[in-house]
Amino acid sequence: MTDNQTVQAYTDAWTQSIESISELLAPLPTDAWNRATECPGWSVRDVVSHIIGVESELLGDPRPIHALPRDLRHVTNEFTRYMELPVDKRRCHTPIELTSELEYTVIRRSRALRNARYGPTDLVRWPAGPLSREVPYATLLLLRAFDVWVHEQDLRRALQEPGNLDSPAAVVTRDWLIKSLPQQVAKEAGAPIGSTVVFDVSGALPFERTVRIGADGTGSMDESAAADPDVKLSMDWQTFVRLCCGRVHPETALVNVVGDQELGLRVLAHLSSTP
Repeated sequence: MTDNQTVQAYTDAWTQSIESISELLAPLPTDAWNRATECPGWSVRDVVSHIIGVESELLGDPRPIHALPRDLRHVTNEFTRYMELPVDKRRCHTPIELTSELEYTVIRRSRALRNARYGPTDLVRWPAGPLSREVPYATLLLLRAFDVWVHEQDLRRALQEPGNLDSPAAVVTRDWLIKSLPQQVAKEAGAPIGSTVVFDVSGALPFERTVRIGADGTGSMDESAAADPDVKLSMDWQTFVRLCCGRVHPETALVNVVGDQELGLRVLAHLSSTP
């Protein structure tokens, strides 16, 4: 694809996922909004509020003036504090108010994306509190498609409404998470030089990849499976996503570890690549 086609693909992926969230919420009974999700500390209503907050900030809306309570255990650093503020501000909003605000925000954001005059490599602000920085426009759209889809799946698991596991945004997410594997295995998990780790993922978006640790200690990706890896990690697509996004503890995840058990468990413990 050309750069402009990539921008459109990311935009379409975001659109499909965020509209799916609106459809998912429309028939939701009031009590379901308080169900806990796997996103630490957040209920269904909180996840929706987070999506609204980020998209509103991208539209240039001012951040709310609000003092956070001191007893939020999942708020552990400046990044989580930054993300929590627009969420906590909306905890008194009714489901009707939230669905209306989400729909209006999606309309405004879709219009802004259609009218955008940024090129794929033009630098734009990525709002993430202390992690805020300028990123290429195409990267911002990728990150939004990724984030919205991950939260869509948070909502679907909490509401027991599975779906969109192979949607366009799911494909964006898969490719983004696969790119992170060499760093997670080499740097975060500290896999030894010369070792090989195979990821065998089944389900809606199956793939098999081998991470090899070179003489300099860095990881590289091989799309073919190593014949005799040090460890092979087999899991389904949802488990892979949940591990990479910090939604499940490695000790309880349904993963088949074949080979070096210590290395395999260490890699699983360091797969999470989202802040």
